[in-house]
Amino acid sequence: MSISKFSSNFARLGAASAALLAPVAAFAQDAAATAAPAAAAPTMTMDKGDNTWMLVSTVLVLLMTIPGLALFYGGLVRAKNMLSVLMQVFMITAVVMIIWVTYGYSLAFTDGGSLNSFVGGFSKAFLAGVNTTSLSETFTKGVAIPELTFVCFQMTFACITPALIVGAFAERIKFSAVMLFVVLWVTFVYFPMAHMVWFWGGPSSYTSPSGLIFSYGALDFAGGTVVHINAGVAGLIGAIMLGKRTGYKKEIMAPHSMTLTMVGASLLWVGWFGFNAGSNLEANSFASLAMINTFVATAAAAVSWCLVENFARGKASMLGAASGAVAGLVAVTPAAGFAGPMGSIVLGLIVSPVCYFFVDVVKNKFNYDDSLDVFGVHCIGGILGALGTGILVNPALGGAGIVDYSTADFAASYPGTATQVFAQLKGVLTTIAWSGIGSAILYKIVDVVIGLRVSVEAEREGLDLSTHGEAAYHA
Repeated sequence: MSISKFSSNFARLGAASAALLAPVAAFAQDAAATAAPAAAAPTMTMDKGDNTWMLVSTVLVLLMTIPGLALFYGGLVRAKNMLSVLMQVFMITAVVMIIWVTYGYSLAFTDGGSLNSFVGGFSKAFLAGVNTTSLSETFTKGVAIPELTFVCFQMTFACITPALIVGAFAERIKFSAVMLFVVLWVTFVYFPMAHMVWFWGGPSSYTSPSGLIFSYGALDFAGGTVVHINAGVAGLIGAIMLGKRTGYKKEIMAPHSMTLTMVGASLLWVGWFGFNAGSNLEANSFASLAMINTFVATAAAAVSWCLVENFARGKASMLGAASGAVAGLVAVTPAAGFAGPMGSIVLGLIVSPVCYFFVDVVKNKFNYDDSLDVFGVHCIGGILGALGTGILVNPALGGAGIVDYSTADFAASYPGTATQVFAQLKGVLTTIAWSGIGSAILYKIVDVVIGLRVSVEAEREGLDLSTHGEAAYHA
């Protein structure tokens, strides 16, 4: 056989083989195309760095509560009531932890079926199904942290929020009344609020039903509504329903230790980095954004309060500096991961004069005894921060924009100032209504069952001895 004839036959054989294999190749391509979407589906992965940051953040938030908040509040009351405040904050923390893992986490962060807009269900009561293998997705598709870490982190938020309330009626409430109220309040007010603001399906299932305030499009990075407005409204209602302290405006009720208050405020500032930067759920650049905002907004608010105080009274006080710092922390909480640093400074500069006005003018005008200014600082600061978030998130003002999880690339956008501020306002008004009405009902129930207030004699003696049989100090 000649070489040319052999080549011709080989070519015909190759063409025939290619024709026979064409359907197989086409089938393989179709199969690959069919399999492609399944391969592209996100697989949940856990990064040890993210988990480490969240574990640290959780401990930092606990530091905010005990000893931070306890010392901050304790220093502001009279010496005879110091221990009572420490005891209230400490025991609220312990009791809420047990409630949280029993049913609180489930009510806050599971699908509530027909009631899902307002509250979750009991599918994870007693932490059913939560173990060392279960994961909670972060704000990045397919990126997760251990669910146990998320449970612990959110547990610390549930602990500090009711503890904030006690500052409004300090020095005159029964210890048993505090504890019963807190059990009822976290169940019927806090857990539903956390669900309404923070529950959603996650970036991998953005079409899942979400909580009511989340569905508004309202932004709350770390708890402006859930924690501060919620607690501030409950505190105001409690202060009014309990009535004024015996001797209010007739006797000196100055803080007994500004030293301890300064220590407590400083611990709050340190712990707040876990509160704000930890709410990012990942150790990435947005956690860094939340961190720098927590630095600068707080600093600006401390400076601003002292300037206002110096102008109004001629002297800047340590109490004013501490109050301003806390007001700044409160205001930046909802905006921490959304605003830019310069916007956060502006927010801090603005919040102190507003809170100062409510603490110094409004409280005296309406003559209510909010002992440690929970409403004036936390509720008012939270409202201003929540509304300001709707403005400062604008990329044109240095903000991070709003991530659209319905897009393939999670593009950041901004719907416009009017649209976003209106969404924020709806979230604020819903929070005020839910907390105000719910808290009033619960205070009344506690008053009927065991009574809210200690006797005048016990109040005169001081709650340390009359309620707990011990004193914070011994001469």
